[in-house]
Amino acid sequence: MSPLAKIQSALTKPFMPAVFFLSGVTYDTLTLSRIDRLLDNLVLLLYLAVLGTLIVLTGRLGVAPADVHELTHPSRLIRWLVRTRPYYPMAMQFLLGGLFSAYAVFYSRSATLTSSAIFFGLLILLLVGNEFLRDRFSNLRLLVCLYAVVCFAFFTFFLPVMAGYMNVGVFLIGAAVSVAVILRVVQLIYRQNPDRSAREALGVSGPAVGLIAVLIGFYFLNWIPPVPLSMKFGGMYHEITRTGDQFDLSFEKEWYQVWKRSDTTYPSNTPIYCFTAVFAPVDLNTTIYHHWYFRPNDARPFMHADRIPLKISGGREGGYRAYSLKQRLDSGEWRVDVESQDGRIIGRVSVQVVSPAETLPILTSISY
Repeated sequence: MSPLAKIQSALTKPFMPAVFFLSGVTYDTLTLSRIDRLLDNLVLLLYLAVLGTLIVLTGRLGVAPADVHELTHPSRLIRWLVRTRPYYPMAMQFLLGGLFSAYAVFYSRSATLTSSAIFFGLLILLLVGNEFLRDRFSNLRLLVCLYAVVCFAFFTFFLPVMAGYMNVGVFLIGAAVSVAVILRVVQLIYRQNPDRSAREALGVSGPAVGLIAVLIGFYFLNWIPPVPLSMKFGGMYHEITRTGDQFDLSFEKEWYQVWKRSDTTYPSNTPIYCFTAVFAPVDLNTTIYHHWYFRPNDARPFMHADRIPLKISGGREGGYRAYSLKQRLDSGEWRVDVESQDGRIIGRVSVQVVSPAETLPILTSISY
């Protein structure tokens, strides 16, 4: 058996879909670093381009084996494309696995277990479900819908990275670019193909465009994580001082609490500092907010107490460091939602305020 025949035989094994799926996930896990790294984004853009090309070829040629001799004067490229048709699903599975795993990595850094958990859960579901979709990759409607999701997830964080700022307008431009790419892919599938009707093209593109509309609705419901922002660190402290390029953060800590890096309980007569470090890409300057909430007990809902703006600049690996201060807080449960300019939650820090202490606390410090 020739080496090529051995490779073709191996690719038909039942375990190969899992191999391609895990290969894409492993590659992204090992190579992805920062969301503003140009090489990472170019790789994802290449994935999108190749995936779009394969979807067009699947729509025009199908994935069933074909006899090259039936073609009239085929070029070498056409011969190769026809012969490799049965392997299109595997290639698309690898590309989708790589894209969804990359988005899971990036979006997990900005997602919280609150409103954005729905969108992040959708990404995880598609990441895992991709392993079982190979047999359905000849279904154009499904393929184009999946392509709509990966395009939307890419352009809505790639444009803020490139533009240097993020707002509703930039997000909607990213969504519009995604729709334009989807419509172009469908147009290439049905172009100069008299056997395919305009109604069929609409049936393929309509659900994908509708899906993007739903994802835009997720944005206005604050269900999409505020990428490319992500919270690297956060905590509550008794004192904060700056020495050179380091912030010294003081909090109570017993000798056995080796894991502790901030406080969660404070006496009401003690000033409370909320310190956060939020990563933003290079050249991205924006405003974040420390949104303070309060409730006296578990039976009551949280109420707005204060919303403090903090301007941040991107580029620092450990995140842009900033803090807000509150004094003479009422006893009860307090939390600080770290929000983007459009109100999406980047992270959350909580603290319990109790009765005034009779003695001064013994503090220790960490540097950040």
